[in-house]
Amino acid sequence: MKERIIEAANQIGKRITEISDFIHGHPELGNQEFQAAEKLTNFLKSHGFEVKMGLEERPTAFKAVLDSGKTGPSVAYLCEYDALPEIGHGCGHNMIGAMSVGAAAILAEFLPEIGGKIVVFGTPAEETDGAKVELAEKGYFEGIDAAMILHPEGNTEESGNSLAMDALQFSFKGRASHAAASPEAGINALDAAILTFNGINALRQHVSSDVRMHGIITEGGKAANIVPEYAEARFYVRAAKREVLDLVAEKVKNIARGAALMTGAELEISYYEISYDDMKTNKVLSRAFNENLKKIGIEEIHSPKPSMGSIDMGNVSQVVPAIHPYIGVAGKEMIGHTKDFAQAVITEKAHEALKQGATALALTGYDVLTDAKLLKEIKKEFA
Repeated sequence: MKERIIEAANQIGKRITEISDFIHGHPELGNQEFQAAEKLTNFLKSHGFEVKMGLEERPTAFKAVLDSGKTGPSVAYLCEYDALPEIGHGCGHNMIGAMSVGAAAILAEFLPEIGGKIVVFGTPAEETDGAKVELAEKGYFEGIDAAMILHPEGNTEESGNSLAMDALQFSFKGRASHAAASPEAGINALDAAILTFNGINALRQHVSSDVRMHGIITEGGKAANIVPEYAEARFYVRAAKREVLDLVAEKVKNIARGAALMTGAELEISYYEISYDDMKTNKVLSRAFNENLKKIGIEEIHSPKPSMGSIDMGNVSQVVPAIHPYIGVAGKEMIGHTKDFAQAVITEKAHEALKQGATALALTGYDVLTDAKLLKEIKKEFA
């Protein structure tokens, strides 16, 4: 059967390459990926999937389902398709969406024989306020036995970890006054923001090495001779585990509260982006995916690098067995979120990796749907 799946993948390679290149050539920011979502869902419809658009009031989020009508497991593939401002697809999301729908279409050809269900989720805005968080929270992955997504990278790498992340905003409200003539009448909101930065810098000595705290002042006053009555600072706070992040984030909030108390400013704390949980790779599922990469000729699979970034797939991995591996498009280390990377994901090598990635995802989906022992081990590890 696997040889038949590989042959089906060869037949579909040109079509998913066209989809990937189209999305790359029409970059759209998060929650605005209308052309990409239409391209991906039309392809899925042509392979028999029933598509529902507009999940959780996100017009470009979708769920596509193909049910064999036979009792069996359910496997999910996840699509990303948002681009970066100015850079375009410097994270290769054009490939991610194409590989996932490609895998689903390949496996769909054999679903009547093997049974079970294939689900494809379209998840917008991974770069900002990732839709996967809402989908995980709202129960969309109930009944899913395994979830997979494949990301382009310089080299092929195993699925690894990611950091949990909170996006904290501190808004300080003071009182304006003439900075020279009546400074005593003012309350300096900018001072509160600066004290917050200084406090966070002091905290760095007393957190574990996996913690990352970095921020900017988005507003700090209008003129040098006016005491700033409003200041705003935004921070990303990250840690390897959600439970650690929750403790650190509370300390960061207390620093801002202290800065407000010292200056007399009022403080409002909010989240300017959705929080991400840490990625928990299911190692049994990851090994199965790696074996399928080897089956199609990819022998050089690097161990996962320690990740200092954050992904919304982390939230999915908290509710269902999941993997987030990487497929090499350059054969060397590359830096994501760059124009060089945006060019690397439309080369001939990337097109070959696109077909290989879709094939490996389809083969692993087949394993989940047909190998009861494997699925039992996947679920045992997850539990």
